[in-house]
Amino acid sequence: MTTTRRIGWGIAIAAVAGVGVAMRINNALRYPVDMGFDAIGNWEYVALLIRSWTLPPPDTGWSTAHPPFFYAFAAAIAKGLGLETKASAVHAIRLATAGCGLLGIAAAGRLVRRVEPDDPQRRFLCVALLLLLPVHVYMSAMLSEEILVSALVSLAVVGVALDLLAGPGAPRPDWRVAGFGALAGLALLTKLSGLLVVGMGALAYLAEGARSGDLGAGLRRGVVFGLAASVVGGWYYLWNLYAYGYLYPHGLEVHAVMFRMPPGERELLDYLRIPLQTFTDPQLLAPDLLRSVWGSTHVTIWFDGHRQFLPLASETVRRLGGLMSSFALVPTLAFAVGVARGARRLWRGSTGPDLVLVPLVVVTFAGYVLFTWRNPWFAVLKGSFLLGLAVPFAYYASEVLTDWVRGRGVRAWSIWIGLAILAGLSVALFSYGLVYAKLEVPGVPWQVPERTWQG
Repeated sequence: MTTTRRIGWGIAIAAVAGVGVAMRINNALRYPVDMGFDAIGNWEYVALLIRSWTLPPPDTGWSTAHPPFFYAFAAAIAKGLGLETKASAVHAIRLATAGCGLLGIAAAGRLVRRVEPDDPQRRFLCVALLLLLPVHVYMSAMLSEEILVSALVSLAVVGVALDLLAGPGAPRPDWRVAGFGALAGLALLTKLSGLLVVGMGALAYLAEGARSGDLGAGLRRGVVFGLAASVVGGWYYLWNLYAYGYLYPHGLEVHAVMFRMPPGERELLDYLRIPLQTFTDPQLLAPDLLRSVWGSTHVTIWFDGHRQFLPLASETVRRLGGLMSSFALVPTLAFAVGVARGARRLWRGSTGPDLVLVPLVVVTFAGYVLFTWRNPWFAVLKGSFLLGLAVPFAYYASEVLTDWVRGRGVRAWSIWIGLAILAGLSVALFSYGLVYAKLEVPGVPWQVPERTWQG
């Protein structure tokens, strides 16, 4: 690649980074303080910790059953900066968590740069896919643990992947492996799903040792990684077991309102249906989407299917959402193809990043299926629950998209145009107040009697 093209792609990366950062700052400061998933309950937990660092019982409030790291992190920011009003504290916390999310995106870019040092185009696609990914953008505006846990998982995964990329014989001091494990432990202390990266990181080190003929070294690194993660993140779950008799609460009375949400049950076909309303009426109470796990998840990744960020009853928003959902099939398909390629490399004996990324994809989707089966309500179908896959998504989708856009043929231009439209819609719709500002009560009106609203 010529120097001129390198400079051009470098400018493109800086430009998209500038847009992504500006969107997050704008949203963190302008999105209403009490809006967003569980925002009121999350603030109540933070406020409890601001007054006292004592962990409350899990059934004290809506969010107190969650692991405590995000809430302690948020309380420390508010207290440390001496912020006296709720609004100023929430703005600062949102900015801090959005900044953490950007670190996770930068880590994904670094991994791609190490794998393909001479391909800045792939690096551009990697970071652009995450910087402008609707679910990453709108979750960065909310008082929520989702972006923080995604960043911690991303940093831990990239650390392990870079270790694997260095090769079996490369020096890897145990303190560095333990550091990556500690990041995974913080993810576990932020959300139970962090357990997946703890397990897959330890397993990746073990598998690399087995494949390279040095099982002892692989076992040692896996144990160091897992032990560090368990010490940092596991104590909370042991405390729950000691104090309340369970590792993690489920079905608390404080969450009883969820038990009345539709559809109230799951069947196998819910995991096989991808209805037309995924692309024509992307809101989770659309009759067909209500019975489609993957259709609903798709429109919460690539749009705002819950209407927590965008206006509820705008016909234009509905149509633009359908357009985004349709164009998003290209990077979604690229991700699927990329994972298949990674799995094929694993089958052939790879000891590189695929060794941690592919298993993480598999167990995350399996966990999501199990979770949505046990909790059969539309409100739990959230693309944000899959943000732990930010690095694998950007890594594999950028690999395949880079291949698809090589040359100047019709296919390449069509993909670039589609991605540009998707990016433009993301900027326009998910920069709060640029085109739309949400003023009504957030969320789709699931409690309205004889619901007739269609978007």
